[in-house]
Amino acid sequence: MSYFKGVDLDRFWDDSEYAKEEYISDSPTEEDISKLERDLGYKLPASYIWLMKKHNGGIPVKDCYPTTVPTSWSENHIAISGIYGIGYSKSNSLGGDYSTEFWMEEWGYPNIGIAICDCPSAGHDMVFLDYRECGPEGEPCVVHIDQEDDYKITWLAKDFESFIQGLTTDDVFEDVNL
Repeated sequence: MSYFKGVDLDRFWDDSEYAKEEYISDSPTEEDISKLERDLGYKLPASYIWLMKKHNGGIPVKDCYPTTVPTSWSENHIAISGIYGIGYSKSNSLGGDYSTEFWMEEWGYPNIGIAICDCPSAGHDMVFLDYRECGPEGEPCVVHIDQEDDYKITWLAKDFESFIQGLTTDDVFEDVNL
C-alpha cells in the first residue's frame, strides 16, 4: 500500500546534521515496531510505520500546520520542530529521552496517546496521536496540546496521513499575521 499522495517524499525531509544527530534512526524492523508498540501500549498507525520505514524520524521541510483556532504559537497555525522516529537510540524518538512518558511525567501532559512531534517552544506545546475515541488498537486522530493554555487540546487532523499531507511552510501565514 502507498500513502501520502501529493507529498513529494524526496523533498519532504531536511537532513541537517542536527536532524541526523537528534531524530533520524535506521529503518525500524518488525521486531522494533512490535517492541515499541508493546512498550507504548498503542498500535501505531500503518501510515506512520510506512513513513518511518522510508525515513525514520526527522525534521520536515514543511513544518507548519493550519489551525482554525488560536494557540499559544499563532492565531492560525502551529509549528513543529521534528517528527519522532520508531526507536530508542535518538533523544527525539518514540522511545527516546523525550518520549511520551517524559512529557507526561515531567511536564504533566495528559495520557491520551503518543507524542509524535515536538514544537519550537521547547516543550510548551506538542503534537500527539490521540487514541481517546478509537482505543489503543484504533486509528488515532492528530492533536496539538498547548501546555501554556492549561493543556488545551486542539484537533488537527483525522489521522497521521492527513496531518502529513496538510503540513506547509510558514510563508503561507505571513500575510495573514500582518
